Amino acid sequence: MREFKMYICIIFICIANSLAANVRVDPLVDTKLGLIRGLRADDGDYSMFLGIPYATVRHDNPFADALPHEPFGDVFEAYNDSAVCPQAERLADGIVGTLDCLRLNIFVPNSANSHNRVPVLFYIHGGAFSGGSSQRAEFGPKYLVRHDIILITINYRLGPYGFMCLDNPEVTGNQGLKDQFLALKWVQENIAQFGGDSRKISIFGESAGAMSVDFHIHSSREKIFRSAILDSGNSLVATFSEPDKNAPLKLAQYLGLETDDMDDAISFLANSDTNSVILASVALNFDFKPCVEQEFDNVDRFVTQNWINATLPKIRNTPILIGFNSQEELMQNTYHDNVIRDKLAITFDVDDEAFDGMEEIVRHFYIGDEPITEQVRWDILNFHSDFKFNHPTIRTVRKYVENGASEVYQFLFSYVGERNLAFQSDIIKEEAAHGDELAYLFDMSAIPNPTAEDQLVIDRMTTLWTNFVKYSDPTPELTDLITTKWTPITEGSSQNYLEISSELSAKTRPYSSRMTFWYLFYKINHRLQRVYPGNNIVV
Repeated sequence: MREFKMYICIIFICIANSLAANVRVDPLVDTKLGLIRGLRADDGDYSMFLGIPYATVRHDNPFADALPHEPFGDVFEAYNDSAVCPQAERLADGIVGTLDCLRLNIFVPNSANSHNRVPVLFYIHGGAFSGGSSQRAEFGPKYLVRHDIILITINYRLGPYGFMCLDNPEVTGNQGLKDQFLALKWVQENIAQFGGDSRKISIFGESAGAMSVDFHIHSSREKIFRSAILDSGNSLVATFSEPDKNAPLKLAQYLGLETDDMDDAISFLANSDTNSVILASVALNFDFKPCVEQEFDNVDRFVTQNWINATLPKIRNTPILIGFNSQEELMQNTYHDNVIRDKLAITFDVDDEAFDGMEEIVRHFYIGDEPITEQVRWDILNFHSDFKFNHPTIRTVRKYVENGASEVYQFLFSYVGERNLAFQSDIIKEEAAHGDELAYLFDMSAIPNPTAEDQLVIDRMTTLWTNFVKYSDPTPELTDLITTKWTPITEGSSQNYLEISSELSAKTRPYSSRMTFWYLFYKINHRLQRVYPGNNIVV
């Protein structure tokens, strides 16, 4: 009888242990700020830590530099990534967001632990420095973390709260970039507790996020990342406008305060509803972007010099993955007669007499003697894409190599599938538009499940990107999936690139004749180039 009871106990213990093994136990991590509890994912073998606060916006001046977050008093339950920074909604007329938005998400594969620390991919979202967020619905991790890397996505301040640049020591500019740096510091100091390797952080951004990556490369602050990925963006992209140093006075006036005192205006805006401030910014058509900050005593700047001809000591021995899509400006619908001049005026002093005739040269190169109408749509789209994204990327590659980057892996994404963002808008589908590559790296809730062809592109792209994160080489070995070697650009090499379409193709010199045209155009007009309109001419 005693043996029978013991037998029953053993069976009971085995059943209990079996049941316990199948219980989804939420992970608990002890960081320098305290305990953080996450969630087990329901779509893969990974854990999620959502909405972790890494910094705090100052209540007395939300336009000033943020402060590192204080330690948690209790266990922080990282279950919610709904916080977004104040912004106008992209697909609606509303204003959303809160200043309690400086949060990050960490997605950790089950393979990561203290005995197997895995590399880290730190992603910065795009959105023209005025919109976007790190929400899992937009940047789902399951395609990337299955390759045994940790993915981190972050929020940073946008619009007037993130990029108001003033001649004021409290609001020097680039607060959003400084937020990103605080997030990087947080990751460097805490990621080991999640099973991450703080020595192997790759910083990755798309569009404005890629421009941000370039500014981190330019910054004189501590270099926290080992390698960098720039999708469709860099600091040479033709998008920057001169900051309006009277922005607070204009915003305050719009909201009902008449004052000529800058401190009064900033104080008024600091105490105003964030929705009202964003609404005023949109109504007044402000375009807040990174800027060169004015120097003040005891103020730590982020962008300290003209980025067009700045030297890049941090790029030395840094692996880079960089590229653009086959028709970046596919969404453009601009055919008025001054479209070429208006674009050129972003980057060149078009009113200088030395620029006479240059607009006509560009016009004849792209459309000959044809009028600018929808009949020459594709030629004008090529102009837009070349001027804003393609040639700035080629120039950035050259700049990186000249400043000592170890290897630069350049890509051209041209695949057109059912996950392309342009496809969702029922736009012409012959080319890959700006942002189309993202749905082949991230799981996006608004995008249909992948077809077999799309899944193959997902598998290839995520393998290439995560190989780069792990090995600083996207093709360390060839496989049945990755059959083409991606040759980097180095000092004295050809301008190699990998075209990513239904197949992978190793090529040289993307859009060769068009890029040569712009190389010569910039060389001839170098003296007329400027950082942004109204700023000193670059010489």
